[in-house]
Amino acid sequence: MKAKGEAAEQPEQAHGGRAPFSQDPHAVREPKENNLEMAIGHEVRAYRKKLGITVTDLAAATGISLGMLSKIENGNISPSLTTLQSLSRALGVPLTAFFRRFEEPRNAVFVKAGQGIELERRGTRAGHQYNLLGHIDNNTSGVIVEPYLITLTADSDIFPTFQHEGMEFLYMLEGEVVYRHGDQLFQMQPGDSLFFDADAPHGPEQLVKLPSKYLSIISYPQQSSGG
Repeated sequence: MKAKGEAAEQPEQAHGGRAPFSQDPHAVREPKENNLEMAIGHEVRAYRKKLGITVTDLAAATGISLGMLSKIENGNISPSLTTLQSLSRALGVPLTAFFRRFEEPRNAVFVKAGQGIELERRGTRAGHQYNLLGHIDNNTSGVIVEPYLITLTADSDIFPTFQHEGMEFLYMLEGEVVYRHGDQLFQMQPGDSLFFDADAPHGPEQLVKLPSKYLSIISYPQQSSGG
């Protein structure tokens, strides 16, 4: 019988010696007093990489030691105003740019049952109803997510075949459809899910049991505001 520690290592070994996911869904951020330091460090590193320079290059340009720069970029230290001014000049950004991430609002959208925005998407056919359940633009993640509740209440002469950037996740709530992704067909019933690259042609191929209802969550990179 193996010890608990040995059993816990098995999932990593099954994936070539590394954990399958790098994101911990139960992780918490650093204590509140460290959030500002983390935000400043994130911006310093981002602007440095945008210029294509190394930490050594930045140290030479500012006179700040490598060790100090490493602590700043990792959010382990609160840099003085003088240090921030030196970084601002070397990186060619205003001093306030280092606080941008800390000051950005974190938004949330709450939609009551039945109050999603009904809209027509490209390729929508009669009997295909799309309700957008929320949208947050210009968020801090760099990813746009569009959650839809799709209801199919009547057969259609032509089934839509969508093709767009990003990833898409479907979760079947009621009814039954045969869903196409590329050259594959999936029989979807309540509780089934499908996660796929949305660049391949996809859409309901056959409406087996109506009404059918499923969640469609689409994610794609957020476009830079600078064009």
